[in-house]
Amino acid sequence: MSEKTQFDFGYGLVDAHQHSNGGGWVADTATVSETAYVGPSARVYDKARVYDNASVYDNARVYGEARVYNNALVCDEASCSPIFLSGFEFYITVIDSKVQVGCKTLDDSQLNPESFPEEY
Repeated sequence: MSEKTQFDFGYGLVDAHQHSNGGGWVADTATVSETAYVGPSARVYDKARVYDNASVYDNARVYGEARVYNNALVCDEASCSPIFLSGFEFYITVIDSKVQVGCKTLDDSQLNPESFPEEY
């Protein structure tokens, strides 16, 4: 891990450091494993976790309580944070006007509770 300092993730300075594998900024409240990659323009903050061989690159943001792991890729202008719909947890990725929630990809006009049947 590089020298710790502060970085502004969009809501004021917080303690942060540049990740040793890629150089992207990681808030000290987030967890990123040494095997994961955070590119120089990518950001990981809040209580997010990135681990295994996952990669966050380009201008992507991983935040909230999001979990990115295995060989997952978060890239381009994507942002990744968990949301809750009807009491069930889904992970949401927003890229332009397309939204991926769980395994469904929707445009913003399709994002409503009827898109997600109850799970048992």
